[in-house]
Amino acid sequence: MQSNNESPELLIDSDGGITTITLNRPALRNALTFEMYNGIAEFCQAPPTGTRAIIFRGAGERAFAAGTDIKQFRSFNEPQNFIDYESRIDDVLDAIETCRVPTIAAIAGACTGGGAMIATVCDLRIACKDLKFGFPIARTLGNTLSSRSLARMAAIIGPARTREVIFTSRLIEIEEAANIGLVSEVLEDADTLFLGARKLAESLLDRAPLTLYATKILQHRLLKGDLEDEDMVLMCYQSDDFSHGLESFLAKKKPQWEGK
Repeated sequence: MQSNNESPELLIDSDGGITTITLNRPALRNALTFEMYNGIAEFCQAPPTGTRAIIFRGAGERAFAAGTDIKQFRSFNEPQNFIDYESRIDDVLDAIETCRVPTIAAIAGACTGGGAMIATVCDLRIACKDLKFGFPIARTLGNTLSSRSLARMAAIIGPARTREVIFTSRLIEIEEAANIGLVSEVLEDADTLFLGARKLAESLLDRAPLTLYATKILQHRLLKGDLEDEDMVLMCYQSDDFSHGLESFLAKKKPQWEGK
């Protein structure tokens, strides 16, 4: 599939309702350019009709993504550049969090900085045994995550562990990641990882789309302290899918979801 969001560094391929977005800079451990961030946000804000799930992966076997390409910061010469950068990253993460279809991060190797944040805001994360996940910024660059990014991390791994991994600059490895719920499945290697991601995505095609979307939106709001839920409650309960699901359940039949 060719997409307006696609570039040689951001490959987008769709098959059977599942879109795979590949971060494609393997020689640089898939370090993210601003253009790649923009392409991800644009795609997630308006997935093409027929898209039912999105898989994020990194090209090659060394990394999911090793953060933002640091060379880009050399062009920053005004204080506002740094504020705008963190604000833009928050916008990209918002786009992934509120995407109308479920998102899966298939993580092999290094998953750090901006790459770790993309994985964090995906709905589901699976990884292979060589996972190295974290934010070694206190050892490398001396910058900071935004308050919203810190809140996102704390929601997944807890506030104390978030502070500890940033203070120490250590990377979370696969056993710990599985134990704390950072990843839901452990695969042997990069090949089986993508097969596992595809199988997981296929299982989501059989789930009620509005239920999945409402869950995403309400959790996104909770991160901002917003408890409003009436619109999502009514969206689901007043949908054709709910009426169909109710009758299917009572008739002991498998529902066929339409997402409306």
